[in-house]
Amino acid sequence: QVQFVESGGGSVQPGDSLRLSCVVTGNIATLDYMAWYRQAPGKQREWVASIINSGVRNYADSVKGRFTISRVNGKNAIYLDMNSLNVEDTAVYYCNINLHSPSWGRGTLVTVSS
Repeated sequence: QVQFVESGGGSVQPGDSLRLSCVVTGNIATLDYMAWYRQAPGKQREWVASIINSGVRNYADSVKGRFTISRVNGKNAIYLDMNSLNVEDTAVYYCNINLHSPSWGRGTLVTVSS
């Protein structure tokens, strides 16, 4: 069974940084596309950033210039380096391959507050 396992969240102050990690476990071939999503309290889950095997990366406008997605070569594992965090970044962060995927991990909670 394929599982998405996220980690690295925490409580930080505005302007701080965090690094999130995601590992996909289970019997699965190397994924071509992986992405980070987040769900803020009372809001729908949204796409944050994605990376494909060729190295092409894309970001939501709200995080562009502050977040960096990276991938472990040849592995189904990605990171999200988050800098200059603000209160609007408070959310549970998930990794997956599709916003409409039927299977999601527990996510990792990022709380930004002063």
